[in-house]
Amino acid sequence: MPEKVYVTYNQVHKLCQASAQKILNEFRPNLMIAIGGGGYVPARILRSFLKLPGEPNIPIQAIGLSLYESLGTDGPEEKPGTKVTRTQWLDLSSLEMANLIGKNVLIVDEVDDTRTTLEYAVRELEKDVQLAQKNLGREGEKTTFYIFVLHVSTCASYGI
Repeated sequence: MPEKVYVTYNQVHKLCQASAQKILNEFRPNLMIAIGGGGYVPARILRSFLKLPGEPNIPIQAIGLSLYESLGTDGPEEKPGTKVTRTQWLDLSSLEMANLIGKNVLIVDEVDDTRTTLEYAVRELEKDVQLAQKNLGREGEKTTFYIFVLHVSTCASYGI
């Protein structure tokens, strides 16, 4: 099992700051989706660094996904599971899905251990956007997803 890596808030802040210009140059997101709970803090920090003068802040939406089977138990060690569990998702009946259509969406998480959670998030968000496009008659608008993680574990596979 890989060794856990601990970082300080200052290190997270600096990692986000160092990545912001590349994100702006390559992708220029209109919206961020933080994967909870680890994606909340880097998404909020990134938003400060991605803010352009005279433009509004980039909105942040949140989804909750869990891949750790031992969450909620008394054991000290979290082990990656095999199934992603939704604990929170975007409301498909609200304006949230319409707000994703035709946008550059930055998905933010703190760590990528197995790529399973990120792959799930992208796949499910793409399906939801396609459904919203169909329902709203906006099939011609392209939504693009981009991923930001603070740390990629050495055991992560690269399938996305």
